Amino acid sequence: MTAVFYENLTRKIGEKKVNNIREIKVGIAGAGGLGSNCAVNLVRVGFEKLKIIDFDMVEAANLDRQFYFADQIGMYKVEALRQNLLRINPAVQIEIEVKKIVQSMAPVLFADCRVVAECLDSAESKSMLVAELLPLDKFIVAVSGLGGYGLSDNIKVHPVKENLIMIGDLQSDVTLRPALSPRVNITAAKQADTILEYVCRCT
Repeated sequence: MTAVFYENLTRKIGEKKVNNIREIKVGIAGAGGLGSNCAVNLVRVGFEKLKIIDFDMVEAANLDRQFYFADQIGMYKVEALRQNLLRINPAVQIEIEVKKIVQSMAPVLFADCRVVAECLDSAESKSMLVAELLPLDKFIVAVSGLGGYGLSDNIKVHPVKENLIMIGDLQSDVTLRPALSPRVNITAAKQADTILEYVCRCT
């Protein structure tokens, strides 16, 4: 199955790009709606080395937008997500940490990741992570504005710096317009696509 999986990808984008995708390690900060769905998209395009960090457990309320299932309620999200990703591609190497990402530890936790997807919940946590990782010359794909429904064309890719991309409408506040599955999935897919584009350019 794994051989066929990579043969199919190679036909679509070429051997050199697939090899590069398989070698680059991607960090995912947060395993909620963004992180779980971003991870799924990354694995489906051949990323094999992921580091996923989150401290939460799967709850019933997560199932409306996160890549988990009813029988996983009560599991740590990172453990459940690893289980689900391995069902897509058994070859993936997924390192997980059940930890809250705090300022002092952020650079250490993602030290060996060339790319980091910021998938945290609060604006404060998002800003902290970007501020800590930006000087380390990692490629960071962050999110701002994905709440509510409709107007999905407003979710755009915004280059901020050479190594920082922001995705979202840059306006919607999830405390006022709760995050729902369609816009969460669109944003997570754009994160994964931006990472894929970056890695393919590196070949």
